[in-house]
Amino acid sequence: MITGAIMTDYAKDVLVETDWVAEHLNDDSIRIVEVDENPALYAEAHIPGAIGFDWKRDLQDQVKRDFLGPQEFGALMGSRGISNEHTVVLYGDRNNWFAAYTYWYFEYYGHDKVRLINGPREKWIVEDRETTSEAPSHPAATFEAKSGDEAIRARREEVFEALGAGTKLVDVRSPQEYSGELIAMAGYEQEGAQRGGHIPGAISVHGRRP
Repeated sequence: MITGAIMTDYAKDVLVETDWVAEHLNDDSIRIVEVDENPALYAEAHIPGAIGFDWKRDLQDQVKRDFLGPQEFGALMGSRGISNEHTVVLYGDRNNWFAAYTYWYFEYYGHDKVRLINGPREKWIVEDRETTSEAPSHPAATFEAKSGDEAIRARREEVFEALGAGTKLVDVRSPQEYSGELIAMAGYEQEGAQRGGHIPGAISVHGRRP
């Protein structure tokens, strides 16, 4: 069971430190998961016992641009040895970009025993912690995903309604994407918009790209 002793002093229900992860590498109640944009990184080196996911191949519908449905998501997790009883600890490349995306996935499908490592795979490596190139062989498990929690999604009509009510919308893309100079940053073409610019009324609050 997760305790707060070695978790950060902020966002205690979300983040765990690398020290805590190192102490729980052999804890069978935990499944460590690396989610990468570049899956070759996982093959090269990862946290011992970590399950590897390629965000595009594993966590996207392969026919249409959409995320997996509950049955597909549950089947994928179970096939990799993740059950409803496991606490899932996520990390990955690109400053945990797709690890955070997967965190949302678990929350959406009703699995709240999920955490993010406070730092990406590079943090684990620069701290000179143990790594391996061997993939784990967890036995298959049962993971039943609940119906998607629509309360944590914002659909187009809800955005329009919120803007009409004076709610502020935050655009976290780059300033160039926000202004319409670019529809996608170099190297992130798959994440680009179809048209330049931003939703009227949106405020630009961008972070540095991973």
